[in-house]
Amino acid sequence: MLVWLLPQKEDKTKKEVRRVKVLLTNAFSIQMLKSSEVEVSFRKVEAHRVTAVVHNAARTETEFVSAIGHADTAAVVGSTLGLELEANRANITLEENDVLFVAQLKGGRLPEGSTTLPEGFNIEFWQVQIIR
Repeated sequence: MLVWLLPQKEDKTKKEVRRVKVLLTNAFSIQMLKSSEVEVSFRKVEAHRVTAVVHNAARTETEFVSAIGHADTAAVVGSTLGLELEANRANITLEENDVLFVAQLKGGRLPEGSTTLPEGFNIEFWQVQIIR
């Protein structure tokens, strides 16, 4: 079993350690960035990596935030990952060393009441991080 350790970032202006967050969304928006002076990396990853990082976050008391705004989408993504996810219309901010996973649904709009991935649909997972 692979375990990914998540680094903790020291905020030198506050002289305290800022805990890293693991975030899960179904979209990425530029407004998630605190600054316009950053570079962001996007890397396609497998679903099992997302699940492993989320489980590792729970074991290491790393903050995990699911910010998938619609119940059907949260149910389908959760089913795909083997996780129980609730809808959460949260505004999130991606900071340095945070790990954001985007579950990109492909195939159209989910039929109302979906709890599993319908035929003809798939989900691509992307790991998004600030690199500078």
